[in-house]
Amino acid sequence: MKQSHIEVTERIRERSRPTRKAYLQRVDEIINRPRGSDRLGCANVAHAFAVLPQNDKLRLVAEKNPHIGIVTAYNEMLSAHQPYVNYPDIIRDEAHKRGATVQVAGGVPAMCDGVTQGEPGMELSLFSRDTIAMSTAIALSHDVFDAALLLGVCDKIVPGLLIGALHFGHLPCVFVPAGPMSTGLDNTAKSKVREQYAQGKVGRQELLESESAAYHGAGTCTFYGTANSNQMLLEAMGLHVPGAAFVHPHDGLRETLTREAVKMVLANTQKQRFTPIGKLVDEHVIVNAMVALLATGGSTNHLIHWVAVARAAGIIIDWTDFHYLAKATPLLASVYPNGKADVNQFQAAGGPAFVIRELIDAGYMYPDVFTVAYGGLRDYGKLPTLETDAQNNKTIVWKDLPKESTDETIVRTAAFPFNESGGLRLLKGNLGRSVIKISAVPEDRHIIEAPAIVFDAQEELLAAFDRGELERDFVAVVRFQGPKANGMPELHKLTPPLAVLQNKGFMVAIVTDGRMSGASGKIPAAIHLSPEASAGGSLAKVRNGDIIRLNAAVGTLNVLVDEDTWAEREVEELSDSKRHYNSHGIGRELFGGMRRNVLSAEEGAITWL
Repeated sequence: MKQSHIEVTERIRERSRPTRKAYLQRVDEIINRPRGSDRLGCANVAHAFAVLPQNDKLRLVAEKNPHIGIVTAYNEMLSAHQPYVNYPDIIRDEAHKRGATVQVAGGVPAMCDGVTQGEPGMELSLFSRDTIAMSTAIALSHDVFDAALLLGVCDKIVPGLLIGALHFGHLPCVFVPAGPMSTGLDNTAKSKVREQYAQGKVGRQELLESESAAYHGAGTCTFYGTANSNQMLLEAMGLHVPGAAFVHPHDGLRETLTREAVKMVLANTQKQRFTPIGKLVDEHVIVNAMVALLATGGSTNHLIHWVAVARAAGIIIDWTDFHYLAKATPLLASVYPNGKADVNQFQAAGGPAFVIRELIDAGYMYPDVFTVAYGGLRDYGKLPTLETDAQNNKTIVWKDLPKESTDETIVRTAAFPFNESGGLRLLKGNLGRSVIKISAVPEDRHIIEAPAIVFDAQEELLAAFDRGELERDFVAVVRFQGPKANGMPELHKLTPPLAVLQNKGFMVAIVTDGRMSGASGKIPAAIHLSPEASAGGSLAKVRNGDIIRLNAAVGTLNVLVDEDTWAEREVEELSDSKRHYNSHGIGRELFGGMRRNVLSAEEGAITWL
């Protein structure tokens, strides 16, 4: 194992020692109790199993066979989640074949950021993660389950399910994905039409046709954003059936992978290989997830979400840990927005399995960790293939991948990376701490120095672009977009106009306490700035015309104002009218408590501590 990665792991372990110890003590206390149907009162048991067939009741109560709870994020608003409609029936059928029983324990809310992007509903997006975690807890609080299967794929849904599951750390858990949609209009062409629309060169009809050609069926969006980064990280953590991430929803392999998830979670309930999720997710597994994110240029959202995930297991990580891992982790994948390939092409070129194998063999990931699979993390470096025997029984066989990449424009070996360091950087300076995703940013844009133009809402920037006021070098300061201000929405709609300006030759960048999403692309974007403006952060001291220097090469972000002037300058506050708008309408009133209590972005934007 690389010394750099060992050192980061040891710092995390030492920092987390009290909280991890307390967490594991709580897990052990619950593990040592009698199982649910033996422990609960007779009326409780009767209520819990009232609707089950008599044979299932017999298996549960008399034969004491394993009972699986399903927590599902099924709905028809997310293309990635629509395939889950019949998963409970598949899971129940497979469990019955193995003598076990199943109940859908509960559903969790799952919103589509693609629908709410740039709309008031997006201000509920980040907080939906902890709402999902709480919903997972409510589902599992019936406390009659021996294991859980978690059905979710997209942006906040997987982190929310994982946080919720880790609060039931005594249960063996397996995540069951549904796969990406088939390739439609390629992402580069889609982005070009968006830029043309921003310039008025095409109309709404042309834009709608383009978007509909890109987003056209069941499965995740095909770019490497937050949803698909989720799947990469779950593979790296050993929480999937190996290789399950990027198999199409309608591929014949998909149902067999889902049935395999039942087999694996039941195996993990057996005494000889009992593997509860709270013990599986340790410091080594969290570092493996961080490395996988960095080695693939994954979503910036996970610098928030995985801080919260780790904290749910009693493990404390921060952006400095990501920074040092990024410096020492090679970039092995080039998937849109970091390259031209989509996730289907990534999968065809070797996908997560190729990356994980390379990272293990080169000493960047810990191989000897618990996973839900029998053979440990090395199983996740192989490709699942479907085989059918003479009796037409379908089984999965995991096969080795070629030693060399079959397409070096998409994936590369650790000996021949796209870059010697990962795709994310920490920025520090008199504005605070922020992160930047540089894997898609042209190298000649890693350093930007230009006057600030200050906006208190993304709508203000879009209006200024439409008026033709931004035809110059500038740094867009978009503030009051942090968790406390308005729930930290993604500002993805700002990418097309800024891309238009950059393509015209202007030096532009964005500095914000908001998010830019897992699709952060070629515009230099210092995001997640902490402390945020609404918490008295320095971003609220910036004035129009201040010179801002963003230097991703050395990791600095500063306003070039002399120290005395900067120290004396007052922090501006959001106007009452804007504050009122950010807290009312489209359900935003219901999340007022979360806005008041939320921790900073670097602390995971957690609302439950």
